[in-house]
Amino acid sequence: MRGDRYVEAVTGATFRLGPGECLALVGESGCGKSVLASALLGLLPGNAETAGSARLADGLDLLAADEATLARTVRGRRIGLVPQSPAAHLTPVRTIRSHLEETVRELTGEGARDRRAKGPRGARLRAAAEGAAARAQFPASHLDRHPHELSGGLAQRAATALALVGDAPLLLADEPTTGLDRDLVHRTVDELRAHTRDADRALLMITHDLAAAQRIADTVAVMYAGRIVETAPAEAFFGAPGPRHPYARGLLDALPERAFTPIPGAPPELGDLPPGCAFAARCALADARCRTDRPPLTEGVACHHA
Repeated sequence: MRGDRYVEAVTGATFRLGPGECLALVGESGCGKSVLASALLGLLPGNAETAGSARLADGLDLLAADEATLARTVRGRRIGLVPQSPAAHLTPVRTIRSHLEETVRELTGEGARDRRAKGPRGARLRAAAEGAAARAQFPASHLDRHPHELSGGLAQRAATALALVGDAPLLLADEPTTGLDRDLVHRTVDELRAHTRDADRALLMITHDLAAAQRIADTVAVMYAGRIVETAPAEAFFGAPGPRHPYARGLLDALPERAFTPIPGAPPELGDLPPGCAFAARCALADARCRTDRPPLTEGVACHHA
């Protein structure tokens, strides 16, 4: 930033994700969830710096890979992205069919020799695009529509179809339920979970929708002010014994079906974090130690009072 200052948008994020598993990364807006996703795909701004490692099963370190490797062998092929705000992510002057055919051609090679193929090759390309749409339950009757002609739910399904074309072993869904009504939320996350489980893909779902996370997650990781403050099995997190970090407990207590009690205050600015626990100013359990010593992530939780 100005004056050669740095902001640590994500710090010390550590987790593992295996085939067939779903990890839900949850937290308030601005806590670093989407920045983490951008780091994994090499999509951070040019002035960003990364450290550490993020390794795929074959050993490739995403943080050390160059742009050519990420573009040619990772994005779409090893990691499929369901982007936040899919309607804005799609090219507005092209139909959904055009999006799908281009993606099928680039990721599978179908129709690659002749982009305007009208014979058997063109038919195979069109069939492959329609098959990709069907996997995400996107209606064939809407394939020739433009993004602005779709509802939020259909735009979401179009983005999901594009993400699934390459059969990537890792699916990264960034806020896939934003702006959807509850019925569409359930259908969207169920589809993502089914695609993951059926093909032994891993799913990293970034969300602030705890109900959606509870529906499909195996593991929950809670972020606050750029740090993961708790990681727990979803069954224990949403059931018994429940979250161990006060912030995570506050997120659940804020749900209408629970205490419906909001967490007081607001998250700190990432450029002005306190020396101790970043949650101390909002925490009823905070003491002098919390305000001076930053708790490490130990046994899945970063809290002096866990």
